[in-house]
Amino acid sequence: VQLQASGGGLVQAGGSLRLSCAASGRTFSTYTMGWFRQAPGKEREFVAAISRAGNNTPYADSVKGRFTVSRDNAKNTGYLQMNSLKPEDTANYYCAATPYYNGPLGRMYNYWGQGTLVTVSS
Repeated sequence: VQLQASGGGLVQAGGSLRLSCAASGRTFSTYTMGWFRQAPGKEREFVAAISRAGNNTPYADSVKGRFTVSRDNAKNTGYLQMNSLKPEDTANYYCAATPYYNGPLGRMYNYWGQGTLVTVSS
């Protein structure tokens, strides 16, 4: 499956953005989807994930209550709604997919999209 993330940009602290992850190549509904981010000079970290049916959505503690992950299998697209953004949310955001795992370990994801940059100004 090929993944393409989009929707990043520059936003002021407290603002919102919605990232999209468009999938092609194979049936999107057979993959769980994860979102990860990597800030300059830092390691990649888990943000959120969503199961194939969308009924299991683990989040990193740092984004819980502010970010919402969702998916539309009919459109082969996943989403990450980001509200109440903080400067520390500034990073490249990546979507990833895997057939069976739904959790925070990046090494368990087989397919990765290119990043989309989110910059939050104070």
